[in-house]
Amino acid sequence: MSSESTPESAGNADGGGKGGTPCGPSAAGEKGKQKEKARVSRTSLILWHAHQNDAVAVRKLLEEDRSLVHARDYDNRTPLHVASLHGWIDVAKCLIDYGADVNAQDRWKNTPLADAEGAKKHAMIELLKSYGGLSFGQTGSHFEPKPVPPPLPNKCDWEIEPSELDFSNSNIIGKGSFGEILKAHWRGTPVAVKRILPSLSDDRLVTQDFRHEVILLVKLRHPNIVQFLGAVTEKKPLMLITEYLRGGDLHQYLKEKGSLSPSTAINFALDIARGMAYLHNEPNVVIHRDLKPRNVLLVNSSADHLKVGDFGLSKLIKVQNSHDVYKMTGETGSYRYMAPEVFKHRKYDKKVDVFSFAMILYEMLEGDPPLANYEPYEAAKYVAEGHRPSFRSKGYSHELRELTEQCWAADMNQRPPFLEILKRLEKIKENLPADHHWSIFNS
Repeated sequence: MSSESTPESAGNADGGGKGGTPCGPSAAGEKGKQKEKARVSRTSLILWHAHQNDAVAVRKLLEEDRSLVHARDYDNRTPLHVASLHGWIDVAKCLIDYGADVNAQDRWKNTPLADAEGAKKHAMIELLKSYGGLSFGQTGSHFEPKPVPPPLPNKCDWEIEPSELDFSNSNIIGKGSFGEILKAHWRGTPVAVKRILPSLSDDRLVTQDFRHEVILLVKLRHPNIVQFLGAVTEKKPLMLITEYLRGGDLHQYLKEKGSLSPSTAINFALDIARGMAYLHNEPNVVIHRDLKPRNVLLVNSSADHLKVGDFGLSKLIKVQNSHDVYKMTGETGSYRYMAPEVFKHRKYDKKVDVFSFAMILYEMLEGDPPLANYEPYEAAKYVAEGHRPSFRSKGYSHELRELTEQCWAADMNQRPPFLEILKRLEKIKENLPADHHWSIFNS
């Protein structure tokens, strides 16, 4: 979602460019370009600060430019949509003070109130209603001010016509047994396209998995989850289109950077945990089942915002009871990050993702994959026998080590849920030395 774009990604949105002081007839055009670039940056900033619950920064931007209250991302969401979804009251009040449209509609025809209702943010619902907020769209009560024509038969609003995808300057950014992932353009926007091999498009299991992933992604909307944009399901090859994140994946980043500072590792861990807490929210729990550095993506080259992606192995389950355990097929996902109960083909639940999270946290602080001296299968076998990676990094405080050990506990019931992990990471972050605090806007 571009509402979570950062200054750099916004700055790059129009291509940017180097150059000296403009002169001659093109000076005005160059000046206009720079002005527009700064405008895009500020648009992205106010959406980012609204997401981060930073009312002071939001107010400062609005004092400089009141029109930013009407900023939109490419899903047509305003800063008030973002604040409403998260329940950030102070940010919402500030935006309303500056004239935010309480009934602005996003791409899905959701108003801020519809988002607040969908997220069950009761205080926000009361606030928006007190300012005349109405609930319509697919998240809220479905009240529509005007009749909406019915959709075309058998045509989903996310179905993309293949001719709209521009592969003229595409390049491969990932490969798998199913096919490949390419960077392409859709309606002028860079996107990532998962393209199923034509030879597999008739395979019943492959198409079943593909449709399952699409059905799952359509339902997911969160700043730390890769944003689904659409799919090609009625023509071949089958394609799944998501936002393109220019920062690459965490695997490549760690390979280049090695061990991260405690503050950076904690901020990365917070982003991953936020995405996972959303996926694990009951009653519609999504178990990722393949959480690993390759499936964690960096929004941009500044690496200041992460998103969880690749839901090919995910399973959507309805929870009647938070302690329900489901018998699922074993040995899904990547061995090195695999929970012992999966390796042993035992019953498992959403806590398999907590185990994988511990392994990623370990890798970020240590700089090497867990049990790097073992082949992946042997590493999973070693872990299933009760062993764990050993701590070497000085970046491990007592609290961080304790959290990691609990997250990879052999007994899945001992592993904390992601909401608790978030609280503990926030506390650890607060106790870091002041100069370690991470700020994406530091020069």
